Amino acid sequence: MTTPLQAMWQETGDEGSVRERLYRVLRQSIIRMVLAPGQALSEKELADAFSVSRQPVREAFIRLSEAGLVEVRPQRGTYVVRISQQAVLEARFVREAIEVAVAKEAASLGIAAQTLDELYELLERQRRCIEPNDYDRFFQLDEAFHRALSLGVGHTAAWRVTEEVKAQLDRVRYLSVPDSTPIGKLIDQHSMIVEAIARRDPEAAAKAMSIHQREILHSLPELMRRFPEMFDGAPQGAVTVNP
Repeated sequence: MTTPLQAMWQETGDEGSVRERLYRVLRQSIIRMVLAPGQALSEKELADAFSVSRQPVREAFIRLSEAGLVEVRPQRGTYVVRISQQAVLEARFVREAIEVAVAKEAASLGIAAQTLDELYELLERQRRCIEPNDYDRFFQLDEAFHRALSLGVGHTAAWRVTEEVKAQLDRVRYLSVPDSTPIGKLIDQHSMIVEAIARRDPEAAAKAMSIHQREILHSLPELMRRFPEMFDGAPQGAVTVNP
């Protein structure tokens, strides 16, 4: 368990405090399934792996618990929570509401040429991830794409909310690539969003973003069948996609 985590720790460099770096590494390791749903986490083992005291590990557990990624069981230990279908659906609903509004505003009011150039550049860099099947790099660029769009229209707070709610959703997105959702399809959806914004078509931008945010609804039922051990309980009703 510790080797991948230590590699992720090294990638953070010296950016931020030990507490913040530790939280980011553990959060990403849960999202990327390095720490699997249901896995027990040892405060001492993690402190030793990162050569830190147990206090920042304890604080990270608290933050991860607040984000719905771990469960701290008194006298029993800390465990990575299994993926909740309901939490995924709620996160997707919130994210769609925010990002559709962002895309529509970007197309309606226009965005700076510099931001538009950045989005096109990110699209090109995403395409370079297809042939080598570089999924981790694609997800980093996907994050950068949506962040650049939100910040490009001045909605920093909206992006912070999106980041907070999408942790459970991101775990499903990681599971869905490449078999359920090829990254080429996601990049094509990104391209449709940017093109609609570039030609100042608010309705097309909103529709393209909505389609993109609902993509997970198509893959979620299949993923729950393929990886039942990663999800919390049996499906509570069918997952449906509105037209």
